[in-house]
Amino acid sequence: MFKKILAVVIAAAMLVSVCAVFASCDNASGSDIKVGFIFLHDENSTYDLNFINAAKAAVAALGLSEDQVFYKTNVPEDAKCLDTAKELVEEGCTLIFADSFGHEQYMLEAAKLYPDVQFCHATGTMAHTENIPNFHNAFASIYEGRFLAGIAAGMKLNEMIADGTIPAGETPLIGYVGAHPYAEVISGYTSFYLGAKYVCANVEMQVDFTDSWYDEAKEREMANKFISNGVHLISQHADSMGAPSACEEAGIPNVSYNGSTKASCPNTYIVSSYINWQPYFELIINAVKNGTEIPTDYCGTIATGSVALTEINEAVAAEGTVAAIEDAKAKLQAGTLHVFDVSTFTVNGAAISDTQLADVDTDPAYTPDTDVVDGGYYHESEFRSAPYFDLSIDGITRLDK
Repeated sequence: MFKKILAVVIAAAMLVSVCAVFASCDNASGSDIKVGFIFLHDENSTYDLNFINAAKAAVAALGLSEDQVFYKTNVPEDAKCLDTAKELVEEGCTLIFADSFGHEQYMLEAAKLYPDVQFCHATGTMAHTENIPNFHNAFASIYEGRFLAGIAAGMKLNEMIADGTIPAGETPLIGYVGAHPYAEVISGYTSFYLGAKYVCANVEMQVDFTDSWYDEAKEREMANKFISNGVHLISQHADSMGAPSACEEAGIPNVSYNGSTKASCPNTYIVSSYINWQPYFELIINAVKNGTEIPTDYCGTIATGSVALTEINEAVAAEGTVAAIEDAKAKLQAGTLHVFDVSTFTVNGAAISDTQLADVDTDPAYTPDTDVVDGGYYHESEFRSAPYFDLSIDGITRLDK
């Protein structure tokens, strides 16, 4: 009997030992993961810096070591992106992320070449129709963040009207420095304008484009042009300090994008909206570590922590701004407020149709293919993660037209 009991004990101990070995192997496979990040620019770009900071925060939170992470900066939107992806695969990366729209075709090509490596791409449009298992797009409902930042702008304009900075009878005017006339930028500046209009009913906005994501001289020049046009506040969807610096020098209130400019522009900076990429980076790293699926087309939200605002600069923001933003944020999350409520804007003087086609399934001609209006609002970023709102609404004047 003693021998039988001893045999059972030994067998159990061996089973525990084997399980421990397998657990150790599983942990080792997770700890051996290598991740590569491809960035269009470097830390000097507010856009890329936002991604870089989020990547570093994610890998730190997940306990990855320095030799498990590779950061490739200043990778242009051309074949160099594919070459960089290949280099990262050779380094042993099984997860590679790229941060710019123009990287997509090269990331897609890399995904076809390396089916055992996961390729994730921000701001792209093709994953949901290409159906390649290891190619993924991601974005966030940043139009909601821009709407909230627009409320801060509108509150500031109201204050300037009340204190006489904007003379009685003068239309409050915003200048907006855009990068390219893409749907992503149009969606962004329109949602920002609608946020300002939400609290400042008669506001108008001028928009122009630098035709570059990052050109400090052009962005500064455009901001100065807007200032010469008599704008009262400036915002942007461009990636340098050109516009915020011009605003600080001229004393024009500024709402920036992708991060706070308070340190450099303490007298004019109000707030910034940005996509917090850390939740997504943690999601995809954990998916590769655990062998689970990465969403094909992911759109982060306020609820996931992916859409955020920086801290309000109380020295510049109008009184009541925080409360106004929090009230609207709660309504957005509750579904009682929609950024693109079709009753709040017109196009060429008319309400838009209940049937409104947008280019969701991207083709070379950007043909509208999906009805995106239902329930009284335009359903942005619900049929794919990347924005597709591209209407020119009344109240916004495009200077490139």
